[in-house]
Amino acid sequence: MRNQFQQFLDLVPDPALQVGTVQSVAANLATVILPGGGLLKARGGSADLVGQAVFVRNDVIEGKAPNLPLEVIEI
Repeated sequence: MRNQFQQFLDLVPDPALQVGTVQSVAANLATVILPGGGLLKARGGSADLVGQAVFVRNDVIEGKAPNLPLEVIEI
């Protein structure tokens, strides 16, 4: 029987895809606010993304995220 924890880890992409809101952009580098309040710097930002929800993976903005209600569940 396979390890259940390993099966769970296989479901999570590596690196993980995160969603955040662009706070500011300077020189193609965006400051993104994550739902838990953390900040990260991501490449690929442009001025039209300020205030928009975006997908971020490996510190690169992959595109706009849909503007849906967010539910944060702490583990």
